[in-house]
Amino acid sequence: MRVTFHRLRPTSTRRTVCFAAALLLASVVREDANAQTAVDLQLVLAVDVSGSVNPQRFELQKMGYVAAFQNRRVLNTILAGRNQAIAATMTQWSGPFLQSQVVPWTALKDESSVKAFAGAIESAPRMMYGGGTSISGAIDHSATLFPQAPFKAERRVIDVSGDGSNNRGRSVTQARDEAVDAGMVINGLPILAFEPYLDQYFKDYVIGGPGAFMIAAKSFETFAEAILMKLIIEIADLAPREQRKYAGSTIGFGPRSGK
Repeated sequence: MRVTFHRLRPTSTRRTVCFAAALLLASVVREDANAQTAVDLQLVLAVDVSGSVNPQRFELQKMGYVAAFQNRRVLNTILAGRNQAIAATMTQWSGPFLQSQVVPWTALKDESSVKAFAGAIESAPRMMYGGGTSISGAIDHSATLFPQAPFKAERRVIDVSGDGSNNRGRSVTQARDEAVDAGMVINGLPILAFEPYLDQYFKDYVIGGPGAFMIAAKSFETFAEAILMKLIIEIADLAPREQRKYAGSTIGFGPRSGK
């Protein structure tokens, strides 16, 4: 908003006008600061960078995300929503207190914004290496990112990908339950390269909330296919019956409500 001041004589009238204008300007600034853009989904992409994820595996993960967001099906799914926009951010995690938000909250609403987000993921450096595998720490950290987002959405989802079970930090079920109680949904993408039953672990201990689900990647080489499928289901908020036709036997999901 543009506010124009006119030169007046130094009278009480001028002081009154200036005071009113100052109040109006303060109101505009306050409204801008508090403004939140409505989106269909707030999505935290929590990416495993623990010691088992060597540089080659990290690159496969990263480029899998890049390819997924460059895929037209993801944009079409976003545009099919009520607000035709979602907000997403990416964070890397390993140990209980080792997390780093590498791509800031971004509104994805058209081809240019989605491509820019993919480009930001591609250029994001690896911020840590090692430190154990703390899924609980990843969940706790991801939960703190939602209040920082200049967006509002009915759905808040933490999307955890990883190649191992929780071996550092507090109980993963405690972290999951607290996040779910706060209104978040946790979905998972276990990578079965080292723990062949990690998908069952994610289903039993990691995912939670209404409609929570997980899609397993058999290896880092198949991560790109899994994350594309997962993003489409996640953004569209598909029901379990609809999920099966996309994912076949690679998917597992919790109850439609609850933990």
